[in-house]
Amino acid sequence: MVKDWKTRTQLVHEGSRRSQYGEMAEAIFLTQGFVYPTAEAAEARFVALGEDEFIYARYGNPTTRMFEERIAAIEGTEDAFATASGMAAVNGALVSLLRAGDHVVSARALFGSCLYILEEILGRYGVEVSFVDGADLDQWRAAVRPGVTKAVFFESVSNPTLELVDIAGVAAIAHEAGALVIVDNVFATPIFSRAVEQGADVVVYSTTKHIDGQGRALGGVICGTRDYIRKVLEPYMKHTGGAMSPFTSWIMLNGMATLDLRCRAMADSAARIAAALEGEAKLSRVIYPGLARHPQHDLAMAQMGSGGTMVAFEVEGGKEAAFRLLNTLEIIKISNNLGDAKSIATHPATTTHQRLPEDQKVALGISPGLIRLSVGLEDADDLIADLKRGLAVA
Repeated sequence: MVKDWKTRTQLVHEGSRRSQYGEMAEAIFLTQGFVYPTAEAAEARFVALGEDEFIYARYGNPTTRMFEERIAAIEGTEDAFATASGMAAVNGALVSLLRAGDHVVSARALFGSCLYILEEILGRYGVEVSFVDGADLDQWRAAVRPGVTKAVFFESVSNPTLELVDIAGVAAIAHEAGALVIVDNVFATPIFSRAVEQGADVVVYSTTKHIDGQGRALGGVICGTRDYIRKVLEPYMKHTGGAMSPFTSWIMLNGMATLDLRCRAMADSAARIAAALEGEAKLSRVIYPGLARHPQHDLAMAQMGSGGTMVAFEVEGGKEAAFRLLNTLEIIKISNNLGDAKSIATHPATTTHQRLPEDQKVALGISPGLIRLSVGLEDADDLIADLKRGLAVA
């Protein structure tokens, strides 16, 4: 029976299973294997697994299954598969689907490891990849080949310059050509994005980010139709060993209980911080989709209903000025994660996107002065004061 629950209720209760002991908190099933009452039962389970039947932790686990059902429910998909990391999710979603001779179209504004998979790994196995400006629907139309393109891939909000891709627009182009739409939705979060409603077929997350939200564990998840998850993806993930561990699944389940509250509080603070930084003399630009002057503000409001939890800004004076600002911060930590309860500042040009050639950095707007800010749960006034102290010496 389909439950008519709202998101916050789903985040706390969806997919829950209890053992014979009736525990309140989700149980951690720390086991690599499972016991069968008879040899016949073992044979039957290997032939066809029931919904609550398991044979090996690499194939499935009760704690992990709770997490998969919970995330699928809030994402609006039929099923999900939890992975060991966000990059395991991206790799699994693409490699499980593609074969030599296939064609993929991707937005070029991507996290460095995503680019490595598309440029190096897929190319090594004979998959052709075309890159486009993700915000330009005409480029998508020109690049997608009807009957040839197997999939399109993009970040719904790009890392680190917060450029949006029109999910519905790209999906219409891809579906007309018979291609699957795979969306990395990590910056948008499951709270502010409904990618499946807008046309995505497969949605991937690094659960390391907002879903955990407290910097405790690596994880990822792939959401899609049951046929895709169980017939295309699952065989690849089971046999290559990229499944999430039961303990990590338990961490993610606990993170989800507060996901909606955290994301909305972070986004409220991000909007205040972006507004406070606008007009600062030492900043050449402030990037936040929630600002009315952002060139994709209308798309952000239609697609997400929010500007999100991330802000980016460019410091006049380049790398040296950016470093002076970063080194002055007291509350905001310098790191390369995001979506954490603690606010995090990142210098993409020398860290997350350091390996990109200079011409690609220029094309993507990753300048020496660019700082990416993941807004946490601290008081917004304290964060603004921290940033203004940094700007005073930048």
